[in-house]
Amino acid sequence: MFLATSSTVVRTAKSASSRLRTATTASYPPLPRRTPYFRTAPQPPEPELSELLSKYASLTLRPLDLSTLLSLGRPLTPESVFASLKCVLLEIPHRLATRVRSIEALPFIVGTNPYVANTLNAHRESFRWLATHPPITNIADNIKFAQQLADLVQSHANDIPTMAKGFQECSRYMSPTQVSNFLDGAIRNRISVRLIAEQHIALSQALENPHADTSRVGVVDLQCSPKAMINMCGSFVSELCEATFGASPPLVIDGHTSATFAYVPVHLEYMLTEILKNAFRATVEHHSKHHLPSRPLAPVTITISPSSSINGTPPYFSLRIRDQGGGVSQANMTRIFSYAFTTAGRGAEEEFDDTGGGGPYAAQHVGGSAAIGSGDSGEANLFSEITGKGLQTGLGTIAGLGYGLPMSQLYARYFGGSLELLSLEGWGTDVFLKLRCLDEAGDLTI
Repeated sequence: MFLATSSTVVRTAKSASSRLRTATTASYPPLPRRTPYFRTAPQPPEPELSELLSKYASLTLRPLDLSTLLSLGRPLTPESVFASLKCVLLEIPHRLATRVRSIEALPFIVGTNPYVANTLNAHRESFRWLATHPPITNIADNIKFAQQLADLVQSHANDIPTMAKGFQECSRYMSPTQVSNFLDGAIRNRISVRLIAEQHIALSQALENPHADTSRVGVVDLQCSPKAMINMCGSFVSELCEATFGASPPLVIDGHTSATFAYVPVHLEYMLTEILKNAFRATVEHHSKHHLPSRPLAPVTITISPSSSINGTPPYFSLRIRDQGGGVSQANMTRIFSYAFTTAGRGAEEEFDDTGGGGPYAAQHVGGSAAIGSGDSGEANLFSEITGKGLQTGLGTIAGLGYGLPMSQLYARYFGGSLELLSLEGWGTDVFLKLRCLDEAGDLTI
């Protein structure tokens, strides 16, 4: 009896175990095998290309100042367009070669990142095309070249977000200071290359169209209207704020609203958009925390103040953007212009997409947040800032502006201006934008 009972128990246990294995197999299908991921070192350039890069990177060129660039359109003639072409075929390859060498000098493991490697290859190919371009001897060939140059400019629209994605994945291998220094140089180089290229494109198009706007000298608008630009950027940011928060503050423009000055409109557009994004978001969030819903939102006020030259000092055009968004805490003030800082949390992260389009500056209008550091809110949130594309493509987010202010400051300083922020904690923020009038800034180096 004892042995029979034991045998029965064993058979019952085996049967139960078999049923359990069968149920387990039926409920949980086998996991798919993970595809292995391999990083490979970026391929070195061919010896001929490497020699050509070294040649152009080592060139010692005369500094290119703004007066020289503007003089190519004053007056606009076929000869001046060919002078602009000569500038393009010398200056841009030199600057691209410098940027290629800078990317090649990154830490080896950073260079193996596919996003960084793709950007490096794109710069090499653009350099090759310009440095080996056959001579252009007539206006018809120049028109074709200008169209190809415009396509080239467009092909690099996503360089900054692509590089940003690569740095996001390699953040442990570079310090925030190294990243900031590299990004500063990359963005300044980008601004200068695009300015020279788009100036030539604009001059070439204007030569073909005798009825073109005479207030423009290439990409410089001699009668740039801050009020018109504020209204355009304000409309975009207001729609973005409405879509994100369900409300947006009114925008008030006062001061010398009819004043104009000479400037590059797309630069002013970028700076105003980023500053207004900060102001609108802060105003709505502060209002929701400290006021009843029935109370109207406080306005964002922009004051326009043209200034005349006094005692030979260069003239500047000033804007003050004032909000009542609660200000910036003293602890954050020292980091407000750091690429690694954002007052927005992690809720605004956007997916990276390197297939989108947009205008030539589309890749610089961005939103989102992603950590490159320890991960505390407001700490080291740069790179997904850049990986979202914004203004020109109709995309973007209102929060997570970890790179908008430092980028805007770079744009302001590029032509000798400034961007300063003063905060009254608990009340609001004033941003002072001081911009050089470019019709009297011929001494500035491009």
